Amino acid sequence: MNIKEVSGNLVAKGLKIGIIVSRFNDFLSKQLLSGALDCFVRHGGSDKDITVVWVPGANETPLAAHKMAKTGKMDALVVIGAVIQGATPHADLINSQVSRSVAKVAMDNNIPVINGVVCASNLEQAIERCGTKAGNKGWHAVEAAIEMANLYKEMAI
Repeated sequence: MNIKEVSGNLVAKGLKIGIIVSRFNDFLSKQLLSGALDCFVRHGGSDKDITVVWVPGANETPLAAHKMAKTGKMDALVVIGAVIQGATPHADLINSQVSRSVAKVAMDNNIPVINGVVCASNLEQAIERCGTKAGNKGWHAVEAAIEMANLYKEMAI
């Protein structure tokens, strides 16, 4: 068989990445951003190739991602933040809307847009996903962005 197989690599050198960060729960999102930046540099990226945009909350991340995608200057985008469930269904509404909107930005603009928003039931779960037991979801989101950006380049077939 002669099957053509395409995959992305984890080399960030030369990639331009935009990171949109929710300021709400910033004690968590700052940890996510730290992990994201560390991942990009450790995979060979340069800090001069990263643009970080802060927005008020997770709900605003897709709008900023859309604006950044429209510039055509980025190879991939990552949205990060933390939404913690409270006594009302508000967190579920935010998480669902952000997820749908981030996917729409990616599809409408033909650019990888990775959803790195932590959706947690409580503060302990959120902390675990922002750099302790469960790793750092900011790191994982940028890692996925690097792979997808490189995959898009390879798929120009």
